Amino acid sequence: MRNNERRLFTNIDQFLIENGLLTDEQAADAKRVAAYHNISLIKALFNFGFIARPDYARVIQNSGYPYQPVREISFDPELRDQFDIQWLNRQLIAPLCVQNGELLVAGCDPFEVNTIDEIEQISGLPVKLVIASDLDVMWVMHKNYGIENVRRAVFELADRDRERSAMVSFTDSQLIIIALLAGITVTALFLWPVPTVVVINFLITFIFFGSVFFKFFLAIVGSTVEMNKTVTQQEIDLLIEEELPLYTIQLPVYKESEVVRSLVRRLTSLDYPRHLLDIKLLIEEDDDMTLDALRDLDIPAIFEPLVVPHHMPKTKPKACNYGLYYTSAEYLTIYDAEDIPDSDQLKKAVALFKKLPEDHVIIQCSLNYFNRSENFLTRMFTMEYSTWFDYMLPGLDKVKVPIPLGGTSNHFKYKILMELGGWDPFNVTEDADLGIRTYARGYKVGVLDSTTFEEANKAPGNWIRQRSRWIKGYMQTWLVHMRHPVELIRTIGWKGFLGFQLFIGGTFMTFLLYPILLFLFMIYLIFQPEVYNRFFPEYILGFALVNLLLGNALIIYITMMSVYKRKYFELIPYALLNPFYWLFHSVAAYKGLWQLITKPFYWEKTTHGITDFNKPKK
Repeated sequence: MRNNERRLFTNIDQFLIENGLLTDEQAADAKRVAAYHNISLIKALFNFGFIARPDYARVIQNSGYPYQPVREISFDPELRDQFDIQWLNRQLIAPLCVQNGELLVAGCDPFEVNTIDEIEQISGLPVKLVIASDLDVMWVMHKNYGIENVRRAVFELADRDRERSAMVSFTDSQLIIIALLAGITVTALFLWPVPTVVVINFLITFIFFGSVFFKFFLAIVGSTVEMNKTVTQQEIDLLIEEELPLYTIQLPVYKESEVVRSLVRRLTSLDYPRHLLDIKLLIEEDDDMTLDALRDLDIPAIFEPLVVPHHMPKTKPKACNYGLYYTSAEYLTIYDAEDIPDSDQLKKAVALFKKLPEDHVIIQCSLNYFNRSENFLTRMFTMEYSTWFDYMLPGLDKVKVPIPLGGTSNHFKYKILMELGGWDPFNVTEDADLGIRTYARGYKVGVLDSTTFEEANKAPGNWIRQRSRWIKGYMQTWLVHMRHPVELIRTIGWKGFLGFQLFIGGTFMTFLLYPILLFLFMIYLIFQPEVYNRFFPEYILGFALVNLLLGNALIIYITMMSVYKRKYFELIPYALLNPFYWLFHSVAAYKGLWQLITKPFYWEKTTHGITDFNKPKK
């Protein structure tokens, strides 16, 4: 029973034109988009910004098709074997269960006929269409039919190569090595206390100085690099819009309802043909907050809400992996919900991919902050990001050392990303890990001087949560790729291996060691205890002091240097406060180390939308 007798219209576009929600021209455009993407017309209308959800709900219910609470209907698991979620997702429809000899099917287009006919042919049962919002249809569809894909999203990389997955933080061999080193150290301290402390002090100062000096070296190299990969305006103008590739944008969100409206505005400002954009808003199954914000959004949105079924770990890379199974674009990028990318960034990435050798499969853009002058943390964060993305990453690119990706605005060749196994859902800095895995597979990462502006954390607690996750992820990445150091040397070479130790390992090691060095220095400065003469020979003490002072001086220098490219000259005095800013890092580092041991996959949620700024200052 399809209730055909109630239908006054033969299709949804005629119905919407009659009710004033579409023009004839818009309806024709929507049909072309639907045909291009091989999706139903109703899905094209929602996903490509032709209609707003509240307007549709109003006219559809006023016409005698009240929305039903389909999320409360029990699901028959046997239906999973009959229907392909890819097809259901394209049609925006979800078979749910059999009642009274009829197959209950959730849908949002009461005038759909062909899809209902196909479902009847597949199931052999008459269909009863239950009308609901497209968001609820999407929710029940992915929750019930997306089980296999979410398991793939979690375990595919581990199933391919368990040794390249952070699913296990410490392997048995690593635990044995740690235990042996601890045992040897304790024994040596008992038998030869003075020489052992001297050796430990020397190692600490060597690690600290090596990492800091390497970053100083990268910043200097990066500052001298002429951006020969820069895409000029002329090269952008030469792109033929009809020949541009399909581009997927993934937007992972979790309980970020406050940024939905601004997100829609930012996406509409992208300079890329709308019908060639495949934008996925990745929403966790339990995130009713974001779903409700979309439900109430009174302007059209140009993205597809994609509900990620519940499965642990609940991490951003798991959600991104799930989204990979619902696209077939040539290129793919990731933005965070609050990101403001340069409007021409997608075109620049396309042009750069065309210029680079085939082995360059990822392009990393620069990240910076639009609320840089809000408080101490945002100023320091801005200088740190300016150093990292404007100087250090170009420096890594110049010296041909593996580049750890940033968490957003990295652009991928989609097929190669799938070949690499996507992101590691157990690694909380999945981006850095993927950058290393890319180099280990013989591919390269390019750097593009296009900027995406983000919101810098202005709240100390929020900042610590975010930074502890990043540092914990660097620890995970180092542990994973150091399981087989000989193989790592073979795949990325001695130079890449040394760079990996200094840039990935050195980053978290310096933050862990910094308060130790600072504490020892303060004790010496204030008390000058006699015991220092025994455990700290003059050459070691001198090296440690020079290391601490010179290390801070180098970091202050490159922090000051970081403002010149973007002309943020008002931030220069704050560079002198970098030693205090490092103490924040040390707090986050020890928190990250504790979480690595106690809950390695826990994703510290960063709250967005707390800034008083809303526009970038370039």
